[in-house]
Amino acid sequence: MAMEIPAQVRRYWLPILLFTAGFLFQALVLPRHFPPTHYDVLGIERFAPVERVVEAYEWLSKEWLSEKNHQPTVDIIKIRYAYELLTNPVLKRDYDLFGLDEHKDVLKRVKEQYRTEHFLKIDLPLLKDSVVSLTDEAFNVLTHESFISAINEEYPLIILVYSKGSPRCAQFIEYWKQIGTQLDGIAKTSMVEVGDSQVAGYFAEKRFSKRPFFRNGVPTLVAYPANCKSPSCYMRYPGGLFVDSVVDWVATSVIGLPRILYYSKETLGPQFIGKSGHHKVKVIFFSSTGERAAPFLRQAAQEYSSYSSFGFVLWREDESQIWWNSLGVESAPALVFLKGPGTKPFVHHGIFSKSEFIEMMEEHKHHELRQLRSDTSLELGCDARGHSRAGNDAAIWYCVIVAGRLGAELNKKRQILRKAQDKLLGDVDKSARSVDNSVETSSAATAFKDDRLTFVWLDGEVQKQICAFYLATDYTGACGPRDFGDDNDKPEIFIVRFQRNATYEALKAEKKNNLVDVLQGQHTDASQLVARYKGPDEIEEINRWISQIIKDGDTREIPYFTSKVPDLVPEETSKEWLRSSKSIRSAGKSLKDNIGFHVQDYLTHPMIGSTLLMCGCISMGIIWFRNNKPTQSTRQEKAPKDKTKRPRPKLSTSLFGEPSVADIDPKDARQWEMSDSDSD
Repeated sequence: MAMEIPAQVRRYWLPILLFTAGFLFQALVLPRHFPPTHYDVLGIERFAPVERVVEAYEWLSKEWLSEKNHQPTVDIIKIRYAYELLTNPVLKRDYDLFGLDEHKDVLKRVKEQYRTEHFLKIDLPLLKDSVVSLTDEAFNVLTHESFISAINEEYPLIILVYSKGSPRCAQFIEYWKQIGTQLDGIAKTSMVEVGDSQVAGYFAEKRFSKRPFFRNGVPTLVAYPANCKSPSCYMRYPGGLFVDSVVDWVATSVIGLPRILYYSKETLGPQFIGKSGHHKVKVIFFSSTGERAAPFLRQAAQEYSSYSSFGFVLWREDESQIWWNSLGVESAPALVFLKGPGTKPFVHHGIFSKSEFIEMMEEHKHHELRQLRSDTSLELGCDARGHSRAGNDAAIWYCVIVAGRLGAELNKKRQILRKAQDKLLGDVDKSARSVDNSVETSSAATAFKDDRLTFVWLDGEVQKQICAFYLATDYTGACGPRDFGDDNDKPEIFIVRFQRNATYEALKAEKKNNLVDVLQGQHTDASQLVARYKGPDEIEEINRWISQIIKDGDTREIPYFTSKVPDLVPEETSKEWLRSSKSIRSAGKSLKDNIGFHVQDYLTHPMIGSTLLMCGCISMGIIWFRNNKPTQSTRQEKAPKDKTKRPRPKLSTSLFGEPSVADIDPKDARQWEMSDSDSD
């Protein structure tokens, strides 16, 4: 039979629980979170000067050298450790300012090593390499004055908080050099020594006692984003002190650079090439180690996001044949540019620097056959509001366009037009060496050489309005969205002749502002004439047709005519992966981290134990008062009764409900019959 809990215990369960929690907190929790300081070990006051430390140590050492001393070796080691730490100017400074004790591992190791040995066998001093100099002219050590000016610069600032007396800082300094090298060009690095308390105090956390401290010791890393101008809006690094982790945190969280993902041989095609945009060049990095993308690669991925998509592939020897057959990659590291359907990949084997990579990007950021879209139309010279690639002096220029909906048919047309472009490029080289009158493409070759002729392709599904405008058709075939079950893809090739408004340009040159203002917005667009190609898909025929159009367009007098051209639709309406780090968190922690740290700190507050004991006393008093309070019935019995007051009869509560007290018949009542009743 289970033992029954006494009634008094059940009644006072809450005060008992509070008293127990308070005593346990005072006896177990507080001693663990508030261990004796090194000053307490020596028996002196907190922040005592070095002279007082030496005096206390000499007095204690005389005691354990006496014959009557039976002090354990572990306690002697603690005293010796406190003496060496508090007599070292750098270590004592760090300990007094921020509670830093970077040699705890030495104390733990010595205590384990000499636990059973006599104290005279201890190898002294305990802190042989306690002071480490980190002075280096290559490091940018900040003072208070230079710190304020450094955070106001446009570049993000990464700061290492270190101590000259910390061995961990001495070990990390080589990693810090590598981090600075990798962040060169995208962020600046600096250092702050904890001895400069005016600056280091910005980065220290505060306990409930308002004493500053570094939760994870030193070294510690903080960062000021580019849009951060206040000393308190820094971000604190939360991870391990590794080069790759620190660089990734700076690039992703501080600067907001995009990540470059890894793909396997199964996912590279459908997930990367198929979904990263048909208008972009595919840039693929082959890595043999699986490292994260370097910051300059991620910065390039952001700057060239309108032109290219970036992906990584982990090189495996068992898959080498696949990559050789598909992309021409022999080994890793390698860099591949895919520049459109049917084109041969450009492959670069070996490592490369930042400058070499930027040169390759500038050379290969476009498809072999460029795409006409909103952010390239002016650059290509295929915009009525722009000018020719030949410059502002060119009065007439041309743009050959293949338009259609994405698919196999458009890819085929793009390859044909690209080959026609390459053929004209070859004809330009031939014309430089000799003149062949039998070639009927001289006009096109000359215009191509003079940058008055451009070859592009147009996505007729996305750019449906301008496609239908040029082809004078409805949204079918080459233009407009594809309907359900509609396989009628008919890409078309056409050429647009642009002619600058000579009258407007002359007025503009003469600075006749009144007339220019009148013509502004009405005649500034170039005149456009469109010719559609109806011949066979043969390169020679296409080039002959282009050459004839250019020859007629350059020699014939064609009246100036213009009309409103629909605007090109932006290919990318959103760039979520390019979001910068806009949210700057004070003290460098997220809300979750702040809550977690604050709960952990306040659970060790010295006032918790006394508060629990006080709450226990209050709750016990309340329960005792309620249990001893007189009841209502007792008070009513003790109240005097008024015999002169007669009770009032109850009245009926309803008209048609139960009868009232006055309507109830007496017990001896008798019913009399009426003699003159109609019952007879």
